[in-house]
Amino acid sequence: MATLKGKNIYLRALEPEDLDYVHDVENNEDFWELSSTQTPYSRYILKEYLENSHRDIYDVKQLRLVISDYAGKALGLIDLFDFDFKSKKAAVGILVSDSEDRHRGIGSEALRLLVTYSFDVLNLHQLYCNIAEDNLASLNLFTSQGFERVGLKKDWNFTNGSYRNEYLLQLINY
Repeated sequence: MATLKGKNIYLRALEPEDLDYVHDVENNEDFWELSSTQTPYSRYILKEYLENSHRDIYDVKQLRLVISDYAGKALGLIDLFDFDFKSKKAAVGILVSDSEDRHRGIGSEALRLLVTYSFDVLNLHQLYCNIAEDNLASLNLFTSQGFERVGLKKDWNFTNGSYRNEYLLQLINY
């Protein structure tokens, strides 16, 4: 049976107490490029989002989980989104919010837990992600967990005055 608990971290549902954390993450302009965000989110909108976060992935086509250490500190967020029930696939996004927590294996452990949960519990056939060509840390993270580069989308995102290429990566559950 898949579990959302790892050796150093666990993945948990969003709670109302996460409002300040989610507000800080969603309004940090350094992260906007990762999520294609262009405008800030109000506390009101995020509070409503948290109040509805209990809704099922089959209903809202998304699952957002908090990456937490065993002391209860939120370290990041990991998402399944664009959930396609018929084709049994979903996109994956991950963010370890504090730069001091990066390069410590947190992202790898969180992604490994999510992949196992996605295949064993949600019975998905495949996961995929889109990563900027120059985001070497994310490319290394996903390829280390078995995702394969399957395509390069040329001039896909317009960022800071220029177009950037983006890779499509897939992990298929055979």
